[in-house]
Amino acid sequence: MTDQKATNITWHEHSVSKQERWNLSGHRGAVLWFTGLSASGKSTVANTVDHQLHALGKRSFVLDGDNIRMGLNKNLGFSAEDRAENIRRIGEVGKLFVNAGVIAITAFISPYRRDRDAVRALLGEGEFIEIYMNASLATCEARDPKGLYKKARAGQLKGFTGIDDPYEAPEKPELVLDGDNKSIDELADDVLKYLQNHHLLSL
Repeated sequence: MTDQKATNITWHEHSVSKQERWNLSGHRGAVLWFTGLSASGKSTVANTVDHQLHALGKRSFVLDGDNIRMGLNKNLGFSAEDRAENIRRIGEVGKLFVNAGVIAITAFISPYRRDRDAVRALLGEGEFIEIYMNASLATCEARDPKGLYKKARAGQLKGFTGIDDPYEAPEKPELVLDGDNKSIDELADDVLKYLQNHHLLSL
């Protein structure tokens, strides 16, 4: 929990309501929170889902871990404290997208349950969809597209999730994806089916 430091500030209500913005979009706003180990496929599936939603005429946007750290969160490292602040900021940004009638698709390792739960608490019922990219460490290490596991195993990268820093898998995610055995398109289809079955693509 981050303390409020600014004083002499007042919350201003919007003249356009969240529901009115959802009506304009033609669907609800939501946060699709992809979590899982590095190289589990989070970003690839997230972008595929984004492409599919766009093709369906839905408003969506991907918030990717590396991209966010090049801008909004470029002042944060990978300590437990900085990871928590990284996720807190993304949660607040995600909430803005939800209120605007956009489906925010986030792809972050977000290794700690308490940080993901804090984001869930920011949002309304059914607005936070936790999607666990369940790929084994062996699968992720075999992929290793950025060479990060190799560096971590060699001691060149400290505090790397899954090697010398823990990953706390979700206990009750809305959706679990089989990152070991399914293709990217199959995983994206699983996400679309969930959204359709839970009426998140309409009002």
